[in-house]
Amino acid sequence: MKLVRFGAPGEERPGLVDDEGAIRDLADIVPDISGPVLSRETLARLSAMDWSALPKAPDGVRIGPCVGDVGNFIAIGLNFADHAAETGAPIPAEPIVFNKAPSCIVGPDDDVIIPKGSKKTDWEVELAIVIGTRASYVAANEAMDYVAGFCVCNDVSEREFQMERGGTWTKGKGCPTFGPLGPWLVTPDEVGDVQNLSMWLDVNGERMQTGSTRTMIFDCAQIVSYLSHFMILEPGDVITTGTPPGVGLGMKPPRFLAPGDVVTLGIEKLGEQRQRVRAYEA
Repeated sequence: MKLVRFGAPGEERPGLVDDEGAIRDLADIVPDISGPVLSRETLARLSAMDWSALPKAPDGVRIGPCVGDVGNFIAIGLNFADHAAETGAPIPAEPIVFNKAPSCIVGPDDDVIIPKGSKKTDWEVELAIVIGTRASYVAANEAMDYVAGFCVCNDVSEREFQMERGGTWTKGKGCPTFGPLGPWLVTPDEVGDVQNLSMWLDVNGERMQTGSTRTMIFDCAQIVSYLSHFMILEPGDVITTGTPPGVGLGMKPPRFLAPGDVVTLGIEKLGEQRQRVRAYEA
């Protein structure tokens, strides 16, 4: 099942994508695609419904972030060996954990804004995990039972803020618009083997990143289990899991985003995103 949120920013309605690719409105059934709605019981009820009886969303409607009211937006760094190599970093012995601000979340096709004073805004195609059941001290072999689904994330990053300004990575990761999510939240039954999905990202039509989730250092189950030993994961929390090689920072010379650039990206079975880059305006 593919769940979606559609409508103007801040006014998104819950929906799902039917077998013909049309968006069906779920607003009379659930309040949003968030929190308790992501439980296994509610997802099973939605999956069993007669979707043809639901009203269709308007043609051309904006697609919003596929999860609403995100409480915690967690990220894993350097989780692909080949990406670690291109940045000159050693392979981590344990997952590198940082936070992206929930306020950076936007829709999959919304503009990405270069922050005020930025010189090194970069791209990262990533698989994101969405938690469906409260998780604390979860074993790796049970971790996927706590997952509602998966989506595409562009972990937009400002490298100077992240790496040259001291402190943690967080301040280079949570600027406004730095967290496009969607287009869909895809449930595990439809994804199949989440550790064997192709990934790609283009800038202005030029292929920058090509990879696969099979080359993750720490897989999705390990990540959920690991995090649950340091924090309680709540329904609707989002975990973005790292990027394959091909980021601007790793190029020789490095290449970063500029106003007018167009970034397109996608993950097999999870859909595609498209963002136009624009400058910060006071």
